[in-house]
Amino acid sequence: MTEGPSGVEAARWWARMMRDPMDAYGALFRRYGDAVRLPRDRRRALFLLSRPEHAEHVLVAKQDNYVKAFTYRPLRVFLGDGLLTSEGETWRRHRRLVQPVLAQRHLAAFAPGMAEVAARAVARWPDGVTLDAAAHMRRVTLDIVGRVLFGSDLAGESDATGRALADLQRSAVIGLGATFLGDAGLRRAFRLVPGARRAGGQLDGMLRRVVDERRAAGPGGEPDLLDLLMRDGELPDAELRDEVLTLLLAGHETTAAALTWTLILLSRYPAARDRVEAEVDEVLGGRDPGAEDVDRLPWTRAVLSESMRLYPPAWTIERDAVADDDVAGAEVTAGSTVAISPYLLHRNPDLWPDPEGFRPERFLGEQDRPRHAYLPFGGGRRICVGAGFATMEAVLVLALVSRSVRLDLAPGVAVPSRAEVTLRPAGPVPMLVSRRRSPRG
Repeated sequence: MTEGPSGVEAARWWARMMRDPMDAYGALFRRYGDAVRLPRDRRRALFLLSRPEHAEHVLVAKQDNYVKAFTYRPLRVFLGDGLLTSEGETWRRHRRLVQPVLAQRHLAAFAPGMAEVAARAVARWPDGVTLDAAAHMRRVTLDIVGRVLFGSDLAGESDATGRALADLQRSAVIGLGATFLGDAGLRRAFRLVPGARRAGGQLDGMLRRVVDERRAAGPGGEPDLLDLLMRDGELPDAELRDEVLTLLLAGHETTAAALTWTLILLSRYPAARDRVEAEVDEVLGGRDPGAEDVDRLPWTRAVLSESMRLYPPAWTIERDAVADDDVAGAEVTAGSTVAISPYLLHRNPDLWPDPEGFRPERFLGEQDRPRHAYLPFGGGRRICVGAGFATMEAVLVLALVSRSVRLDLAPGVAVPSRAEVTLRPAGPVPMLVSRRRSPRG
């Protein structure tokens, strides 16, 4: 059974949702439990569902009955028909192109490029300087995506791209209040949002450069993701733009957020950081990590997993019901929206002892928890296509940072979160760099 507010109280909750959606999610969960109904009109509602069986039903067992929610429409105005926002045959065609490149059997080939980018970035951090960890993680991950997947040097555009993606996310959230206007109306409305037009121009200009440079260069050695997307003109130019932009957002912003939260947590929990450093020193002995080291760094992986439990970059997954359904006792009417929130799932006290605590040991050894209690990359056939890529990238970058430097939050700094398309720090994350003396071998 579901509970929830109605009437004027429901309207107040919707207003709170527009101001701070994650705060509203948490408050609804605490007041009404793990199955909440928030009415939208006489028939449709938002269902906030926070148990593994809910996630399995919506994302796996009955996934054909659930399509991308109306809440993705503002994002679709910017991203077009990429993997994140498309449906039906368009989504299947794009997935068939992208998935082989990011399959497990190809990941090892990406590791040297990832390590080279990260090692070069960390080497430029002077001892004793205070830097914005969030900005630097965005630079590293954008450079990795550009180099490894698109064969392009994007390092010099990281700041402008970061600002553009932040403006895009903010505009998409603002656009939730205008979804009734339709796509054309949304585009007109976005022209009035500060920074939205500039963000679109910045990103489109960068993407045109990447694609034009590749076309001018012609085929080279081993094909990368951009080669496959451009192969035989299978994707029209508009769809090619949409997919490259989607992969930049998904492969850059989400991993950067996960790494930034991890560095913040390690600064707050020095015993966990000491253990990461000891493991990295023992396994690497001063050399750069490779793909084979990902499984040799179990504590480093556990730290990242626990960080993504507390701060999942994709903090909510929303679907619209095509037909009436019963989701573990919640009677969902057609046209209603179901929100499966990894943020709430990951902090559900019925599933996670000490849910607010930072305990990476949860992810060591056998894990006695329901299969869908942990969803950092979603679930079902629409699970993140780059999950393996992102995991390897995050482990290698964290290992290289930990091998060379120690990062401490500046004294007195609080780091509020901002829940938009991704869950990220709301502003700069000032951290003091202390260089370590690493073993060589």
